[in-house]
Order: sequence, then C-alpha cells, then structure tokens
Amino acid sequence: MKFGLIAGGYAAVLVVAAALLFQRHLVELQDPAAASGGMAAAGDTMLHLFIGCLFLIPTAFLILNMAKFEAPYTAYSKFLFALSLTAPVCMSVVVFGENYVAPSISWFCFFRVLESPIVLAGMGMSRFVARFDRAKRLASYALLVEGLTLALAVAGFAVAVFIHR
Repeated sequence: MKFGLIAGGYAAVLVVAAALLFQRHLVELQDPAAASGGMAAAGDTMLHLFIGCLFLIPTAFLILNMAKFEAPYTAYSKFLFALSLTAPVCMSVVVFGENYVAPSISWFCFFRVLESPIVLAGMGMSRFVARFDRAKRLASYALLVEGLTLALAVAGFAVAVFIHR
C-alpha cells in the first residue's frame, strides 16, 4: 500500500515535470530569439533544480519505508555508492573532455554535476535513516565521494572566476 502511494507520488511529479517542461518548450517555440539568451538559460537551470527538488519528496518517503528492510536497503546503498562514483567521472569529463567527448555526453555530465547538490541531499538523508551497518558504511562512502566532488567543483569554479577576473 505504502509503495503504491509512493509510486503515485513519482507519477504525479513526472506529470508536473512534463507539464512544466512542455510549457517552457512552447515559450521557446513562440520566441526562439528570446529563449536562447542567458536569462532564459538561468531560468532553465532554476526549472531543472526545481524539478530535481520535486523528485526528492517521493524519494524521501521511499527511503523512509525501504530503510526498514536490510537486503533492499543495502542494495540501494550499493546503488548510491555507484551513483556517487559518476560525479567525479562527470566532473572530469566537463573539465577535460571538451575535445575528446561528444557534446551530448558533455552536456549530460554538466547536468549531472549541476544536480549534485540535490543528489547530495538525497544521499545525506539516506545515510541519516540507515539502520544497518553495511548500509550505513556504503551510504557514508557515497556521501563522502559526492561531497568531495561537489567541493572540488565549487573550488574549481571559484578559482576560475578569480583567474579570469
């Protein structure tokens, strides 16, 4: 029953996200020149972050309900650790892979690094509710990798801004 409600929450978030993205697409079709500027890009970024935060709501309930069972939660913690390993890979693609990787992969990696704070929040909550030792350890490692990658990305951005000043 609870997992059905959680699935319904994910479905509702998907419908809201699709509606918001479709509305943004219609605005872009109406005035392509205005939709390609820096302000539109900032609005798109805020929209993507908002959608990511919306997905955290049903995820929080899923994590709380799944934390009661050791085997599924340990498997989930393994998934979190694997997901955290994509952050340094994507950050290195963004930094070093401009001439070596397809633009679509570069953009995917850019958005993965951009959404890192939302992923970090989910990992933090996962670590907080973990009840079993192995799951706690895996969630802690995932949190560490994701947090260090985010800290390096912020530090790199700050250095880049300072150098190009």
